[in-house]
Amino acid sequence: MTESRTPERRSSLAGRLARLGFTDAARAERLLLDVEKDDLLDVLLEALGGTADPDLALDGLLRLLPSADENGAGGELREALAEEAGTRERLTTVLGVSAALGDHLVRHPEHWRVLRDGAAPPAGSPRDDLLAAVGADPSAEEPVAPGAGAETLAALRVAYRRRLLALAGRDLIGAADVADVAAELADLAAAALEAGLAIARAEVPEHGSCRLAVIGMGKCGARELNYVSDVDVIFVAEPRDAGSGGSGGSEEAALRAATRLAAAMMRACSATTAEGALWEVDAALRPEGKAGPLVRTLASHRAYYERWAKTWEFQALLKARPVAGDADLGRDYLDMITPIVWRAAGGESFVEDVQAMRRRVEADLDRRTADAERQLKLGPGGLRDVEFAVQLLQLVHGRADETLRARATLDALADLSRGGYVGRDDAAALAAAYRFLRRVEHLVQLHRLRRTHLVPDDEADLRRVGRALGLRADPVGEFTAQWRRHAREVRRIHEKLFYRPLLLAVARLPGREARLTPEAARARLEALGYADPAGALRHIEALTSGVSRRAAIQRTLLPVMLGWFADAPDPDAGLLGFRQVSDALGTTPWYLRLLRDEVTVAERMAWVLGCSRYATDLLLRAPDAVAMLGTDADLTPRPFEALRSEALSAVRRHAEGTTPAEETVAVVRGLRRRELFRVAVGDLLGLVDVREVGEALTGIAAATVEAALRAAVTKVEAESGRPVPTRIAVIAMGRFGGHELGYGSDADVMFVHDPEPGADERAAGRAAHAVAEELRRLLALPAPDPPLEIDPNLRPEGKRGPLVRTLASYAAYYARWSQPWEAQALLRADPLIGDPELRDRFRDLIDPVRWPEGGVDDDAVRQIRRLKARMESERLPRGADRRLHTKLGPGGLSDVEWVAQLLQLQHAHEVPGLRTTRTLDALDAAVAAGLLDAEDAAVLAEAWCLATRIRGSIMLVRGRASDLLPSDHHRERSAVTRVLGYPGPGDLLEDYSRHARRARAVVDRVFYGAD
Repeated sequence: MTESRTPERRSSLAGRLARLGFTDAARAERLLLDVEKDDLLDVLLEALGGTADPDLALDGLLRLLPSADENGAGGELREALAEEAGTRERLTTVLGVSAALGDHLVRHPEHWRVLRDGAAPPAGSPRDDLLAAVGADPSAEEPVAPGAGAETLAALRVAYRRRLLALAGRDLIGAADVADVAAELADLAAAALEAGLAIARAEVPEHGSCRLAVIGMGKCGARELNYVSDVDVIFVAEPRDAGSGGSGGSEEAALRAATRLAAAMMRACSATTAEGALWEVDAALRPEGKAGPLVRTLASHRAYYERWAKTWEFQALLKARPVAGDADLGRDYLDMITPIVWRAAGGESFVEDVQAMRRRVEADLDRRTADAERQLKLGPGGLRDVEFAVQLLQLVHGRADETLRARATLDALADLSRGGYVGRDDAAALAAAYRFLRRVEHLVQLHRLRRTHLVPDDEADLRRVGRALGLRADPVGEFTAQWRRHAREVRRIHEKLFYRPLLLAVARLPGREARLTPEAARARLEALGYADPAGALRHIEALTSGVSRRAAIQRTLLPVMLGWFADAPDPDAGLLGFRQVSDALGTTPWYLRLLRDEVTVAERMAWVLGCSRYATDLLLRAPDAVAMLGTDADLTPRPFEALRSEALSAVRRHAEGTTPAEETVAVVRGLRRRELFRVAVGDLLGLVDVREVGEALTGIAAATVEAALRAAVTKVEAESGRPVPTRIAVIAMGRFGGHELGYGSDADVMFVHDPEPGADERAAGRAAHAVAEELRRLLALPAPDPPLEIDPNLRPEGKRGPLVRTLASYAAYYARWSQPWEAQALLRADPLIGDPELRDRFRDLIDPVRWPEGGVDDDAVRQIRRLKARMESERLPRGADRRLHTKLGPGGLSDVEWVAQLLQLQHAHEVPGLRTTRTLDALDAAVAAGLLDAEDAAVLAEAWCLATRIRGSIMLVRGRASDLLPSDHHRERSAVTRVLGYPGPGDLLEDYSRHARRARAVVDRVFYGAD
């Protein structure tokens, strides 16, 4: 440089250095001014400023230049730095990351040439290069070094690091992908093992008596090695004359020679020399670990793995690959071990063992170190989380799908994604995180060429890592944020995949069944008890044929789901329903992902489809309801007020526009369909009891009827052009009023209206009648949801009486004409729907009728008893076995309900607890008031609950209502039995008969007054 060294120039240089990223700009300035005469200064400053650690890079360069001068390469180096931008970038980048490689360059300055622009790779393959370095002939069948002394060991290390330097130069400027870097490092390690073996042969004269193969394990075997890592190996040996029937003695001698050879090879790589050590060679993954022999024959390996190996050993063998020594013997080892590994993956508790081992590793790490959170490898969200999840998925699914047997993590993850075993987004997130974590691991190891997996906690080290990753604005903060984000994402996906219960189910399938061929499917369908294997096979083929991702995921799901369908009462119906739902939702991105990732959804879906025509029909009409199968909370019936609010909001939204009433009610009926599915599935899974089912179904019906009432009023007003001149209420009767609706129940109602002040009563009556008829019409229209029949026949005078009456008309009727049975019917009347004030007034009107002062007289009791007896004989269907009739048979629903209602008619005026429309609540109140023995009440309640459950199960199974226990249709009888939780139909019949018999005895005594 020709410029004078003025204070201004020095100030300008210091500022420039600070801007370029030098942390000690004053020191850097002093160092640079000492060489300012060198024309390299300006051209080097930008290159140094672009490195991860400009201060480190400058120190390394200023040490390298004089060393190169001494070596006679200084001029060539300066010229290359001045004129070759690529050389300048690679050299300074390496020096800015790795102090250890800087030290190596100072010791061997001629090695800078491997970083030159256009530099050819070191001569030959890594194997040939390293064998030549130790003086062995690469072309020999078994290369032997001329000696095993310190110079030979040092030569191996120098040649190894020369290769390592060339690779780091490409890696650190982004010219090599992290997976390619890891693969090259593994190949370089394999070459070093081969050279170490050549040195060992020089040390073991009897090496010719044996064949020795070195099997790479772990990251070396998978070709995903770090810059500095233990190299895991297993040794396998055979006598040289094994193929010609060598003697036992020759085997012992061969094993002794092989053991010496293996130990010498390990020392050749791990011994410390003037050039340091390469890395430790770790043979602890061998059978029996460190307690077992270092070397075994093929037969000994086979015997161990077939009898004694633990789960983790088979997982480790996923990565096994011959890397050095006798190649043919290495292939024989691989051929022997591969089928054993995949058979082992189907063993009992295999998946649980792997999961438990992962938990132990994490717990042990937490105990042993306070640095678990900084662990790139073993910490939460670290590399091992990715590797364990991928390996477990491989072991489970790879038994039958050989495309999943890649050794390298990223390759295996890509295969799992292509096969539909892992979602594409999850696979992409895991791959991105894995690449990021491996890059960070490489960077922290390169600095000192030391084995470490810890994210540094020193600010300067963190800054170097961040800048090496291209983060310049805030290297420490940005790097930390990225690292934490990746770790969180890895941990989330790891938990989802690694502990996914579907793995347990797949792992327990026989290997040949884990991936379906047509032949395997047909055989399995017959074995599982499908009634129509041919039809089922057609469904399977339709679901799994083709190369789409959808078909691939189905091929993963179906082997497990076929077993779940077979566990249900009707496997054929389950599979058919699954195909229909899959056809409806197959293009929906979340559907198959949900089934694959949330095993609870898939298993519950199989059960529901295989046992309930009612629920299946609901699901087919609204397939997206499958999403609610995931959690118990989603299958909990919603409160009535929430349903009512949603239904009325839907009516208001549609009423504000010009939407026809039919479309408005169709929306409400869609809500009803969804809620019926929720309750039905909760019932099938045992998540709700009899009372909860009745309350839920009543709430759904009430919300639907109220919304339909609003829509009907709106339509009548729109057609007449004026407001409806009367207030209207709907009175729930029967099971509807008792909050005990079943899946197939009609909605028994009465309509009441009260004209507005000043309104013409006849006009008000016509309007109210029009609203009632429109409500019934709207709810009777064909629709995807089950019909909701509005039955008004419990009104005064029945079918002969007017459909709608005024409140005054009801009052007059009950005052003059009411019969005891009508007072009894009013016990279940609950004004649920319509005008609130009118509902209260109607309740006030009927309370004295149904709960008369002093109770009903003896004549009314006799009438009630006669009516009950007549009903038992006249209303039973012709030919029906009265013992199997859950409603009208002895000890059935009617028996229990009439006992409760008679007690209410007699005592509700004095006992407020009896003023309820609910049967079980009335029985409880009667016990509390001393009107009914507690044991009798329990007998009645148990019989009523069982009969109600049976009726509900029949409807769920058949999709059609029936009061008779199924006796002639074997599949339906078995299905009802299974849904109710009984071992067999005989058990159900026996239990029902016992409950009914005991209940009838109570009825005879309490209701009929028998002794």
